[in-house]
Amino acid sequence: MFLHRLLPIALSALLAGPVFATDLPEPLTASDFLPHSPEKAEIGRLLFYDKILSGNRNISCGTCHHPAFGTSDGLSLGLGEGGVGLGPKRVSETGENPVIRRVPRNAPALWNLGHKDIDVVMHDGRISVDDIYGNGFDTPAEEWLPMGLETILAAQAMFPVTSKIEMAGNTGENEVVGARFDRIDNVWPILAKRVRTIPAYGEAFVATYDNIDTSEDVTMVEIANAISAFIIQDFTSFDSPFDAYLAGDSTALNDLQREGMELFFGTAGCSNCHAGDLLSDQGFHALGLPSFGPGRTRKFDLINRDVGRMGESDSLADAYRFRTPMLRNVALTGPYGHNGAYPTLDAMVRHHMNPEKGRATWQPSDLVLPDVPWFRAADFMIQNDRFEMARQAGVLDIALKQVSEDDIDALVAFLGALTGEKAAAQASVVPETVPSGLPVDHHQNF
Repeated sequence: MFLHRLLPIALSALLAGPVFATDLPEPLTASDFLPHSPEKAEIGRLLFYDKILSGNRNISCGTCHHPAFGTSDGLSLGLGEGGVGLGPKRVSETGENPVIRRVPRNAPALWNLGHKDIDVVMHDGRISVDDIYGNGFDTPAEEWLPMGLETILAAQAMFPVTSKIEMAGNTGENEVVGARFDRIDNVWPILAKRVRTIPAYGEAFVATYDNIDTSEDVTMVEIANAISAFIIQDFTSFDSPFDAYLAGDSTALNDLQREGMELFFGTAGCSNCHAGDLLSDQGFHALGLPSFGPGRTRKFDLINRDVGRMGESDSLADAYRFRTPMLRNVALTGPYGHNGAYPTLDAMVRHHMNPEKGRATWQPSDLVLPDVPWFRAADFMIQNDRFEMARQAGVLDIALKQVSEDDIDALVAFLGALTGEKAAAQASVVPETVPSGLPVDHHQNF
């Protein structure tokens, strides 16, 4: 399934000539994506923005995956539980419940996750389609994940609500986080009861789901399936200039964008990893990004490092490798990298071209990182561990052909041509209110 052991640059790519039609991916169409119920999607829209699903009723899915920030949060590393505000204006509470840890990885964008070929998600691939536990998915919940989840998106939606850093809350603050410390599947019935006892939600589920006769039948499975339907409905995107070009409109790209496309699929070698119609091989690769922050550590790690895919697979061959991101709407979704190390596409492209120089010249000032005074000492502590820095620098899967300054400009222009019209217009509707009555995060309010 995973391609991270393959050399990312083939000799043929280095010797390639101009891009021909056969070198380009097939156009995306609606048939490439999972079907969804519009009625379920509208329930999912409300739940996506409803803070009722967080332990302290103060954060929603939309807080960290907002259309105003390309379905991400505009931060290198986000602030979940204990944070206040939206996007780069989000800060820590200063009262009794402050942020106790940054979210260890950059909030991934949600575009095109309903594609039928996607069978693994998350930066480290810790959620995948696999019936190893008899429920259809290989996830951190193992056999405790319930049956009935319709998509990998629904499986993924089960987990942010269980994370005390993201949505569950800090120890001792609420019944949700307490249940999490007992066993992960004890969280979901608590949240499902919160939702189904709100009349508007209960009635909507009964009216929409064939398997729901009364509101008491609603479980977290139906909630997650609704959120999945919403994401597929609103965040499927293939209306960019590049998509128009693939569909036959030769005028859809300007000269600079076309030049960047030829580099991307030709001599620059970008498409060796960013392959296929989603512009991702769905594999795992080491880019040698600068290291900072808490990292997503394993239980026995004593330092704030992030070993990437190895944290899921326990294989040394996977150390420091992260999933290749898909690139539709990438110009909207910065900062970039699994930890948001670079604020701009230009900076991220430059790192790809010369990772060693990128690590050597990178500065903390490159980050979009909310200042939390009690994190300052720890945020960059890993940089002082010369052994860990050497280990990370020694694992590198990219060796792209060096290009000119003009070529970098062209590549960035092409990446900009991957922005869909609806995504740029923020066409996905954020509801004014939700059935719980809790406040909804709107960009204009911050």
